Order: sequence, then C-alpha cells, then structure tokens
Amino acid sequence: MSTTLFDLTGRTAVVTGASRGLGQYLGRALARAGADLVITSRHLPDLKTFQDEIEGMGRKVLPLELDVRDVDGIGRAAESAWSHFGKIDILVNNAGCNVRKPALEITPDDWDLVLDTNLKGAFFVAQAFARPMTKRGYGRIINIGSVTSVFGSAGIAPYCASRGGIKQLTMSLADEWGPSGITVNCLAPGWFRTKQNAVLYENAKWVEYITDRIPLKRPGQPNDLDGAVVFLASDASAYITGQILLVDGGISTGATRATV
Repeated sequence: MSTTLFDLTGRTAVVTGASRGLGQYLGRALARAGADLVITSRHLPDLKTFQDEIEGMGRKVLPLELDVRDVDGIGRAAESAWSHFGKIDILVNNAGCNVRKPALEITPDDWDLVLDTNLKGAFFVAQAFARPMTKRGYGRIINIGSVTSVFGSAGIAPYCASRGGIKQLTMSLADEWGPSGITVNCLAPGWFRTKQNAVLYENAKWVEYITDRIPLKRPGQPNDLDGAVVFLASDASAYITGQILLVDGGISTGATRATV
C-alpha cells in the first residue's frame, strides 16, 4: 500500500482549541504529515509558542482568536481561514471544556458552559467550515469525542451528555454532507493526561485503578493519537464516514480485573 494515502502535503487543516493538550497533539501530527494549519484559541497570545513550533517544521500557520460559544465569531474565523489559505481541507473540531461536580450540584450555568462549548460550538464550527466545503466538493471533518461518547462516568454528567451528542451529531452530518464529498467522523480518545484532567493524575490510587481497567495497561501518550487523526484526515479514509474511532487502549471493552 502506498504511503501517499496518508500524505497531507498541500492540505490545510483547522484545529480548534489548539493552545494546549489534545489540540496540540493533533495539530503536530497533521503538520508532520505535511499539512499547513489554522490554529485557534480563546486567547490569541496562548498560540504563539505552538505557532513557532509548527513553523519550525516548515509549515504555514494562521493563528486565530476564537471562542466557539460565539456563533458570530465562528463565522468570522471561518471567513478569515478560507480567505488566508484559499481552501480548507480538514477540520478538527477539538475545542472543549469540562465541569467536575456531582450531578446534584450541577447548575444551569455549568450545563450551558459545557454543552455550549462541546456540542453547540462543535456544530456551528462544522457548519461554518462545511459551507464552502460543500461547494468545493471535498472535506474531512473530525469531531473530537471521548470514551464517554459510548459509556457514562460519574461526576461529569454535562460532559458525558455533550460527548454522546457529538457521536450522534457526527452520524447526522455524515449522512447529510456525504453527497457533497465531505466525510465526518468522530475520534474518541481514552485517558490522556491534559491540563483539563491533570488533577486526577495527582491521585496515585486513581491512576492505578484506571490503568488496571485499560487492557494495554497504561494511559494514552501524545503520539498515540497521531496515526488515527492522520488516517481520518487523509485519503486513506476516503470511504469511511459517520464512524467513531476509539483510541483508548481498550478501556471501552468494559473489562474489569478480578482481584485474587
């Protein structure tokens, strides 16, 4: 099989929420595969270090300020990206947030923050970038979900609701935009350490517990996502749409370890 199937040279990719964590892991992988990048964050200065890193690879980079809860701002960002590069081939819909509280303590503001960012924001970002994609007849949209797209977890009810919604949204958009040459898939990471969940990793007993539940016996490392995101962004996945790709070390099998 030719490796050119995975070559992203000449392609332009948008990665939302690229100031830290998974957004940077995903952006690096796409840049290494040859893509130029549009990177976004709510605070533009937070992108400078990452911009310098990607430009150091010889890639072109456009940093943009974007709060995905601002629908008008999404439209402006999409227009700027298309105007700057002339085309957008790939969208990685990554921006997200979480609120960790018992369900009985969740407030309407907590709910709105998480759902407006993770689900409503993802939809309107996809919509804004898909408009010109449909006219061009080509696009790769990768919505970032999580293992909570397929199972629940206590203490993060709004997050689980938003990630379950991302799975269903992915299938709906894949059905609607497939005739226009756009694939829409969901990349669902398992347990990867980020600033958003760093507090959990400070608890040695929790790390031991979660590691024991993962068949591959370790949390995810940054490079574990590289192959999956490049695959979904490339021609190698041309006939795959509406799917969820779990990169989770097998934790979604639901297996538990018996104590002896």
